[in-house]
Amino acid sequence: MARNSILTALDENKPNILANSPDLWSIPAPDSDSNKYSRGHALIVGGMPMTGAARLAVRAARRSGAGLVTIACPSEAFTVYSLDAAGVIVASVDNLQDFKELLSDSRKNVVLLGPGNGVGKKTREKVKAVLAAKRTCVLDADALTSFADSPEELFSTIDAPCVMTPHEGEFSRLFSYTGSKLERALKAAEKSNSVIVLKGSDTVIASPDGRVVINDNAPPSLATAGTGDVLAGIITGLIAQGMEVFEAACAGAWLHGEAANATGIGLIAEDLPDKIPFILKKLE
Repeated sequence: MARNSILTALDENKPNILANSPDLWSIPAPDSDSNKYSRGHALIVGGMPMTGAARLAVRAARRSGAGLVTIACPSEAFTVYSLDAAGVIVASVDNLQDFKELLSDSRKNVVLLGPGNGVGKKTREKVKAVLAAKRTCVLDADALTSFADSPEELFSTIDAPCVMTPHEGEFSRLFSYTGSKLERALKAAEKSNSVIVLKGSDTVIASPDGRVVINDNAPPSLATAGTGDVLAGIITGLIAQGMEVFEAACAGAWLHGEAANATGIGLIAEDLPDKIPFILKKLE
C-alpha cells in the first residue's frame, strides 16, 4: 500500500496513532556497570539447509546490542553456524526435548523463531514450546506460515510478550481481515494478543492495547532477500536488552530503514547489520 493510502486511514481523534521516530522510544545504552549478561541473551532458532536467514538475524541481534546470542540448530548444521561468527554460541538441537532443555535457561530472555526454520510440524512444536514456557518471543517467516492451517492453535497459546513480523503474504495466511493496512494490523494485534509488524514500504506496527505507529523511512532497496530476517534480528536484540516489545518493534523498524538508507543502491541484506552501530552512534 502506498504511503498516502495509509495516511488517509489516520483518524485525528485517535492520538495513539503516530509516525515512527526516535522521539517515541529510547534504545538502551551500555554504561560502566554493563556486562554481557546484563545486556540480555537472545536465543535464535536456526534451520537446515537454509542457514543464511538465521545467520543474518544473529548478526543483526548482536549489532543491535544483545550481550549474548545462542543459535539452536540441528547437529548436521553445527559446523556451518559455528564457523560463521566467533562470538556466537552454537547449540546442537536434534529433537524437541533438546530444545526444551535449552529453553529452560531463563537467562535466555527472548527467543526468535522462523528464519530458515522450515514450514511444518517441527517448527510448530518449537513455537508451542516457547509459548507454553511463557517466554518473550519474536515470530517471523516459517514460524508464522507453519500455522497457516490452524492459526487459532497459535493465537490461543500466546500468553507472554510476542512480536509477529509478517509481510503481506504471511499475514494473509493467518488473518482474513479486510480494510486498510492499519485497520487490519490493529485487528490482528488484538486477535493474536501480539505486536504486529506488518511490513512494507510503510510498515505498520500495532499493539493489542491499540497503539499504532507507522514507519515510512524504508527505501525500495530493502526489497531483496534476507532483509526481513535482519529486521527480526534487530527487534530481538533490542528486546534482549530490556526494551518493551512494542517499542522494540518500532525502534527496530526505524533502525532497519535508516541502515538501508545509509547503504544506498546495491543494498544486500548482509550490508545492514554493520550499518547499525553508525545509526546508534548518531542517536547518542
